[in-house]
Amino acid sequence: SFIVYLGGNKFEKKNTILASIVHSMAKIYPQTLKNYSSSSSSSSSSSSSSSSSCYVTSTREIFTIWMKSLVYHGNGCTVFNSKGDIVFRVDNYQERNSNEVFLMDLSGQVLFSIKKERLRLLGRWSGYLSGGFKGKPWFQVRRNWKYSKGDVICDVNLGCDKSIGSCYKIQQIDKKSSFQISNDIGQLVAKVNQKQSSRGFGYGDDVLNLEVEPQVDYSFIVALVTICGLIKHKL
Repeated sequence: SFIVYLGGNKFEKKNTILASIVHSMAKIYPQTLKNYSSSSSSSSSSSSSSSSSCYVTSTREIFTIWMKSLVYHGNGCTVFNSKGDIVFRVDNYQERNSNEVFLMDLSGQVLFSIKKERLRLLGRWSGYLSGGFKGKPWFQVRRNWKYSKGDVICDVNLGCDKSIGSCYKIQQIDKKSSFQISNDIGQLVAKVNQKQSSRGFGYGDDVLNLEVEPQVDYSFIVALVTICGLIKHKL
């Protein structure tokens, strides 16, 4: 058996080795993740309109985002918490850079359906609660095509009410994978950068560290990070 540590500074395996282990586990023991998810999410609601309060905590949450899918030959990403448990996943069975992706919990329940809308030269992504794209989107992300270090990559609106302006802003920190998300009054709510080992070595551009501030719905933040991955053609 294998134990792969992904939380905090315990990520001490190269992602190429991790890919081999996880893909082998998924192929040989397909029920392993299913059994684990059923026990870990037994108290969650199956309703598509369930509250996201279970994804809001009073402490800062730290996640590892691996820009790889658990599905063999699939595209997507996998999100681990600080304990090394899988909490979210994006599995795209189609080609990369799909116009539609789904953010799920470990059990496969869709939390957000994300769809790219065509808006002349500008890109816009709409996020819907649960599965499907019916009704009004819960949030929209508009891309700023001209940006450099310190500039805003995207503006995020909740409820698609343009009259209230942007609710969140996604701001580029450097030319690599680092960016931060702030609310409408400029407070930092989340930060993403390349994950490093305890010795300061990076694991590559496809392994990220996500820090989410207290009292923030981190499932929503992961949805925004997923859109950033789509913008950068990593999904």
